[in-house]
Amino acid sequence: MKKIFMMALMAVAALSVNAQNIQLHYDFGRNIYPDQEAGRQKVTITLEQFKADKWGSWYYFVDLDLSRKFFKSAYTEISREFSFGSGSPFAAHVEYDGGLSEAAGSFQQAALLGAAYNGHSADFSKTWSVQLLYKRYFKSYDYSRAYNSAQLTGVWGLNFAQNKCTFSGFIDFWRGEKANGHGQLVILTEPQFWYNFTPHFSVGSEIEISNNFIYNLYDDKTFFINPTLAVKWNF
Repeated sequence: MKKIFMMALMAVAALSVNAQNIQLHYDFGRNIYPDQEAGRQKVTITLEQFKADKWGSWYYFVDLDLSRKFFKSAYTEISREFSFGSGSPFAAHVEYDGGLSEAAGSFQQAALLGAAYNGHSADFSKTWSVQLLYKRYFKSYDYSRAYNSAQLTGVWGLNFAQNKCTFSGFIDFWRGEKANGHGQLVILTEPQFWYNFTPHFSVGSEIEISNNFIYNLYDDKTFFINPTLAVKWNF
């Protein structure tokens, strides 16, 4: 779980202007790639919230990766959008990404600034967002360095079958850096499918698909598909 499901939350927030959920994921990545992902977590708890107000909206999520004895890492993304006038689909987007990691001490922190284009169907059963962002990485630990980047993000949410099913997720493209300082294109997408037994309780799956995102010291493999089995409670 890395990223926002803001647009799926917007469908709920259209009525309540405040939506929050907690998710529990069992990750199969270490079973699929026992060598390249030997240290990957198996259990992740995700807490996320979307809140709209007269200026725009707040969104955040926190991922807590668990081992049998302790938390392996805590990662968060917090964003604020300022709407360009009432009813406008355009908004200014400000974001912070970062957290703590057992392996490195911390994730490399980043600040993002740019514009978003948001939309939805009349009944909010379909929602979408496209964001074009300047991204600044900061030196967060000894072997990292500060550098400039850019990110293109797409987010979607779709409720169907009389709201019994939800298909949501995001896709990110951004410029990362190799250890030698050369740039590389990083791709990360995490589509989710949920079956909603009640308005509060859902069972589903997330599939993390990435290229140049997983830190792999075993070989030169860069493309990974990591599925989960998950439950979710909407407050």
